[in-house]
Amino acid sequence: MNLPVTAAHPWVVSPALARGIQTELAREVIREDRLGPVHRVAGVDIGFEAGGRTTRAAVAVLDFPALTLRERLLLKRPTRFPYIPGLLSFREVPALLEALTGLRHAPDLILCDGQGLAHPRRFGLACHLGVLSGIPTIGVAKSRLIGNYQEPGPERGDWSPLHDGDEVIGAVLRTRSRTRPLFVSIGHCVSLATAIDYVLACAPRYRLPETTRAAHRLASEKETPQIG
Repeated sequence: MNLPVTAAHPWVVSPALARGIQTELAREVIREDRLGPVHRVAGVDIGFEAGGRTTRAAVAVLDFPALTLRERLLLKRPTRFPYIPGLLSFREVPALLEALTGLRHAPDLILCDGQGLAHPRRFGLACHLGVLSGIPTIGVAKSRLIGNYQEPGPERGDWSPLHDGDEVIGAVLRTRSRTRPLFVSIGHCVSLATAIDYVLACAPRYRLPETTRAAHRLASEKETPQIG
């Protein structure tokens, strides 16, 4: 699979330079729908081995809307950036980009286990992966990084806006009745309303989308269906 990757930037940099790169690239995020027909959706996740020294980048591609597994790929690479809150993409995106290039079936949309626009510099992992890969992305996080919100209603599909000051940076979405909500935000080339619709469509039974569940199993378990 060939990716129209935006001009590369250094990955092993100081935290200050990494924040500057985020601020610059945040200007390239497209916050409206620029996606075509969606026939395949992907989930991405990262696991670690050897005390964090090895990164396991997992991608699972599912047919949409059936959500049947089409392909999964696991790639292992040395971990080159420390864990720093707000800079997770510098630790995870390089391996994810490489894993995406190894796919036989290109996804039309990626649901990321992390933040998108709901980030201090409006450039979380989902934005970073989307801008560099050119693939539409959505951030689907299990917890809040920034922002304030009112608790959404108790039923599946209920949601409330996530605010940072006067700006709406995401949605707090109930994907399963009477369970904890997820934090959904724009990644790239997808509006917030469309992002909510796709997250619900990809989570018909459980709190987490099937894309996230499939990628997480691959990233965390000792499975090696295809390794680069």
